[in-house]
Amino acid sequence: MASITPQLETCSSESDKEAMEQIALSESPIQDIANSSTNNNIKGKPELHIKIAENFGNFFASLRENLLVVKRVVQNLWLQYIRGEKSDRIRAYQVWPGNNVFFFHGRFICGPDPRGLLLTTTSIILSSWIFAMYIGDELPSHSSTIVTISVILTVFINLILVSATDPGIIPRNDQAIIEDVGTSDGTRSKRVMINGVEMKLKYCRICKIFRPPRSCHCAACDNCVEKFDHHCPWIGQCIALRNYRFYLSFVISALVLFAYLFAFSVWRIHAKSKSGLLGMLKNCPETVALVSFSFAAIWFLAGLAIFHIYLIAVNQTAYENFRQRYADSQNPYDKGIVSNFKDVLFGPVPPSRVDFRAEVTVPMSAKSAGQRAAALVYKTAVNTWYMGPSIYGDTVVD
Repeated sequence: MASITPQLETCSSESDKEAMEQIALSESPIQDIANSSTNNNIKGKPELHIKIAENFGNFFASLRENLLVVKRVVQNLWLQYIRGEKSDRIRAYQVWPGNNVFFFHGRFICGPDPRGLLLTTTSIILSSWIFAMYIGDELPSHSSTIVTISVILTVFINLILVSATDPGIIPRNDQAIIEDVGTSDGTRSKRVMINGVEMKLKYCRICKIFRPPRSCHCAACDNCVEKFDHHCPWIGQCIALRNYRFYLSFVISALVLFAYLFAFSVWRIHAKSKSGLLGMLKNCPETVALVSFSFAAIWFLAGLAIFHIYLIAVNQTAYENFRQRYADSQNPYDKGIVSNFKDVLFGPVPPSRVDFRAEVTVPMSAKSAGQRAAALVYKTAVNTWYMGPSIYGDTVVD
């Protein structure tokens, strides 16, 4: 028995050693746990990134959908209440073949290119803002502020009137009589007598009418305009019979505004700076910029004002003066300086020749803008397109 016991102990000790060696050679449970957690983290990181990307994608997709909804709402409101294009009733301005842009259901008539108007408006607003921020507080009295506000409001009111008023658009001819106009003797012009002077009426192939005297077809707006003066790029609108006085008022009021800004800006520079030109640029650069811009604007506006005052005095339009229409003949419209100024500045503004807000019906066969305009049938009994015999072929001028 004694010999058996040591053998059992030896065997057990050897088996224990082998087990211990295997445990020592194998990785510890703590390390296994750490490795398993590390592997889980490595596997989980891509999944986390995917989830974050999905969440961000869903967020931006929903944001885009919401923005599109807001955009549609704003567009519908703009078209319905500002442009008036979502109305159930079709009005004349919606199918007008010219290039004009209409607002407030045809009440405002603007030119086709708004960039000049935006530039003019921005220049006036920016100059007024610089003056109010840096110079207005230093004016000698509060009454000067009232004067400044009054002049600025006058400028903007005249700008709105000249840019949104029908300048004197002449209605186009009806489809039914297009082929008969001016073709009886094969000519495209007619001679008429105005105040004892023979004048020529030219035929417009686009509008299908004999243009009345002093009228012209504006290529930018694609309309024949009565007593056409010029197409102003700074306003983006034709200057003609019905908005000429607003244009002159705008030029003169803007001239007064920039002269006012220039005078007080120079006064501030003189009061603040005592170190020469470099000191002025360092101490008040915004005032120097305002002085420079106002000086350029004064020269430009003063030239325009003097030129148009001369045109009023001799009763000419800028287009007639440019073409030297009366260089070799008598001007039949010149009534004297006093009468000319009275007619232009204080005479009644004639009503618009075209009722752009009149309800119309358009045949389904009319596809192009010209066909739609020519095929208009007014629901009212009065044909608002008709201007009288001076337009549609007779030799009598009303």
